[in-house]
Amino acid sequence: MKEILVEVSRCVGCKSCTLACAVEHSQSKSLFGALQERPLPRPRVFVEAADRLKAPLQCRHCEEPPCAAVCVFGALQWDPKKGVVNHLREKCLGCWMCVMVCPFGVIAREEERKVALKCDRCPDRERPACVEACPTRALTFTEVEVAEKSRRKKFLKNVVLEVS
Repeated sequence: MKEILVEVSRCVGCKSCTLACAVEHSQSKSLFGALQERPLPRPRVFVEAADRLKAPLQCRHCEEPPCAAVCVFGALQWDPKKGVVNHLREKCLGCWMCVMVCPFGVIAREEERKVALKCDRCPDRERPACVEACPTRALTFTEVEVAEKSRRKKFLKNVVLEVS
């Protein structure tokens, strides 16, 4: 199952991912069209900075999601086949319990419509919009096992270079 993974050292904090996410979740699916929409489309990925680090953060689609556990209306549901936490907007009443319990702080409030907003991994796309928009490839959409193997090889190459 593919995940959105972050290579923090590559993130420059440009927020291209945030902009692409907002446009993807707009009605028009275009930047200029999205700017005319009311309410303005909101991103589901957040670029935060702490000290010298910058990183995009979005829903991690936890296997035991605390947001779904506290949602008394059933608006957040874990889908084990797709490996995502789905948000059913029509069931969401905007109580914000999910916002309070998300350990990553990546569920936003859309106060105009009184609903929660979270990453849906752009289900109508082959790759999420945030991943495609990242100019430094800090975001990747890949299987965790593939990423782990790649990191091990990269580590090994670095060790060999240091020893030589």
